[in-house]
This record gives sequence, C-alpha cells and structure tokens, in this order.
Amino acid sequence: MSIQNNIGQVIGASVAGWKRCIEPPKSEMLGQYCFLEPLSISKHAPEIYQVLVDDADNHNWTYLPYGPFTVYEHFRDWLEEYCLKNDPQFHVIIDKENGQALGIASYLRIEPKVGVIEVGHIHFSNKMQRTRIATESMFLMMCRVFDELGYRRYEWKCDALNIKSRRAAERFGFSFEGIFRQATIYKERNRDTAWYSIIDSEWPEIKRTYQSWLKPQNFDKSGNQLSSLRI
Repeated sequence: MSIQNNIGQVIGASVAGWKRCIEPPKSEMLGQYCFLEPLSISKHAPEIYQVLVDDADNHNWTYLPYGPFTVYEHFRDWLEEYCLKNDPQFHVIIDKENGQALGIASYLRIEPKVGVIEVGHIHFSNKMQRTRIATESMFLMMCRVFDELGYRRYEWKCDALNIKSRRAAERFGFSFEGIFRQATIYKERNRDTAWYSIIDSEWPEIKRTYQSWLKPQNFDKSGNQLSSLRI
C-alpha cells in the first residue's frame, strides 16, 4: 500500500502507531497433534540425532549448511555451539501422542524493531515428512509470530534449487517474492536464495484455512488427509 505526501511523491503507508515486538519466548507451543519446545541438549540431543540420521543417502542434509553428522558427539557439539542462542532460536518438534522427537525448526534473523522474523533450519525427519505434524508445527510457529507477538512479516528462505523446500513454502501459504542471485556460499558451492513471505494482513485467512485442515475429521484412521491444504 502506498500514499502521496504533500508534494505529490509516492511513499509507503504510515505506520506511525507501530510499536516494536518482543523477541520470541523460549516456551512451549502446544497443538492438537504435536508440540514444540526449546531445544535442550540433555533432553533432546540423543533422540533427535537418531531420527535425523535415519536417512540412508543423506538427502535431508543436502541443502543445509551443516551436516550430515555420522558421529553423535559431533552432532551434540554442533548443537551446543550453534543451537542454544536467542537467534537462531531452535525448537524440537515432538509427537504429542507418544512423546517422540521428530524434527527441529528455528526462528532466526529476528528483528523486533520492524516486526520481521524468519523460520529456518527446518529439518523434518523421514518419520515426520508428509504428516499432519509437519503442517501443524509450522502453523504453531506462525500463531506465535502473528497472534502472540504481533510481527508484520514472516519469512521463508531456501536454496533456489531446493524444489522440495520451495513447494513446502507455497503449500504452507508463503508467497514467492524472487531470487537473490549468488546470495551466499555454503559447502563450497554457490547458493541463489529464493525468498518467500507471509504478511500480517494475509494471516487471518491463512489461519482459518489451517484450522479447517487440522480438524480431526479431515483425517482417516491412518492419519491420511481427506482434503488437501489449499492456501
């Protein structure tokens, strides 16, 4: 949205009433099928390592800037060095039914002053992929960002060659904004970065769509969806 100033120039709409957000709290996010809790080395590391290394050809690590880890101690050291900060803020995704840790995700590039935050370091184990837990975990993180904390913009970025991640972003309701060419280097190779976002004005409709899809009656006895998520 844009407006004109008093000399006829086009400028951005006023946000004069805007108040900065707070940083995401390190607390649980509880859903119907899963919950997310802040990463704890002692509580989560051994189990999350086991589910993430259950990946015969390491394809889940290809587009991450670290890994794969073949030795638990190396994985634990990485968690201790990198994953206990306020930014990125890592959470473990846990199956509510059996208490099993199934994946990780984080908030990062947190900018409370302007209300912008990103979701990233998403690593769903093979057990978690294409399940309602995968979808609900992303929904819970969105609810915290928009409903609890009042952020204006929620970002998703990935390697432009990571088709799986790009399709996930679109399915989860993010809008494609473009590709930043030669944005960075990782694992001794170039990365063009695809940018996606959801903004606060889009959130109410997206939220209603998630809530409808997540209803228990949308799944059969095996947990398979009856109607697909269409945002």
